[in-house]
Amino acid sequence: MPSRPIDDAPGFPRAVSYDAAMSNRKLRRTRALVRKVTGKDLYPEPEHLHTFAEDMFRTDPVAERFVDEVYGTLGPEAARTLLDKALTDGLDSVENPPPALVELFEEFETVPDWVDPHLIAEGEAIWRRWGTGLFSVAGGITLEMYTEAAVAKPLSLAGGYAGDNALRRFLETSRFWIDVSQPGALLTPGSAGRATAMRVRVMHVWVRRTVAKHPEWDVERWGEPISQSYQLLTLLGGSVVPASALWLTGVQTTPREIRVLLHYQRYLGHLLGVRTQWFPETIADSLRLLALVNTTRSYDAGADGAELIESFPAAFANESATGLERIRGKYNAMMYAAYSTIYMMPTTRFRYDMPNPIPGLALILLRLPAVTLVETLRRISPTFRRLHEKVMCRHRENWHAWQSSGRPAEFAHGKGLRR
Repeated sequence: MPSRPIDDAPGFPRAVSYDAAMSNRKLRRTRALVRKVTGKDLYPEPEHLHTFAEDMFRTDPVAERFVDEVYGTLGPEAARTLLDKALTDGLDSVENPPPALVELFEEFETVPDWVDPHLIAEGEAIWRRWGTGLFSVAGGITLEMYTEAAVAKPLSLAGGYAGDNALRRFLETSRFWIDVSQPGALLTPGSAGRATAMRVRVMHVWVRRTVAKHPEWDVERWGEPISQSYQLLTLLGGSVVPASALWLTGVQTTPREIRVLLHYQRYLGHLLGVRTQWFPETIADSLRLLALVNTTRSYDAGADGAELIESFPAAFANESATGLERIRGKYNAMMYAAYSTIYMMPTTRFRYDMPNPIPGLALILLRLPAVTLVETLRRISPTFRRLHEKVMCRHRENWHAWQSSGRPAEFAHGKGLRR
């Protein structure tokens, strides 16, 4: 195959305002300054720009063949049962498995040569020690991208993160974060973490194909729903972005640990069907990609984005509850109003009707010295580190159990859109 001329413009979907960014004088001056100071561009290398653009039109063909052949033949319920059996008992437990299931599991169970088990285990441990802090930062930083229709439209059409469903789906995602960060979750055959990752992967296929057929979806404008590129951004949303943002609340993650998280997220993405042509393996490359994304936004989500953003902090207040449950709901709503403020850009937040963050911000500031002390002790004392992880794990399980009232996460698929 002939090499691509790197001076050609990347073929982004129309909503990615790449051409406007290239002609922006202020941005051109900023890029020139960055090159002068660092010797590198603010944006990724040209070949990486091209592959990132191409991956906005790429999805997950292996999982899609499985859904076509197995779900299409057996029906959703029987196919889900077959998938669960293979995940729990292994592919060998399935008599005469369909070829598409065999292909899916051969890919799923093959560990790439680049995987370092020690780094995967350390990445899982970092997520565990973050506890519910991972939930708050991931929820907050995700709101920032709901301004983009390419992200907001699939979620709005599916209805999972919108309106009254916002808390239920967020808790389902929180269960995913818990499962994939248990000790040995990603590399232990039959683990809950691996099973959850596969269920999410199949769920993405259903959402992707139903959204793609919807008259509101414009593939030339936004690329494919839940594309490879946007899934890559989700992996950065589990590594570089939260690790940096959590410093604002006193939670410390070192540059080395961020590199560990990139490795951990890359393999988690592999289990989820992410096969991007380029993965940013360094902090600097990750920041360059994030700079590209943030300077080429179109803010085109409209009412869909507003519903998703405004539903999130409001979802935690359980207005129908009484007594202790009502107090706890008010507390969580107060704190997530504050977290949304911390982790969103002020210029984004002011566009929407968001709850008062001041009480929660005051509490975060008051406990900052205590958090800093805990982080310091964790670094110097192995005994304290183990105790801290145990406490954080117990807290996140208790938090999730209370919020979900003990209901198991479904990761349901095969359902229609809400409009």
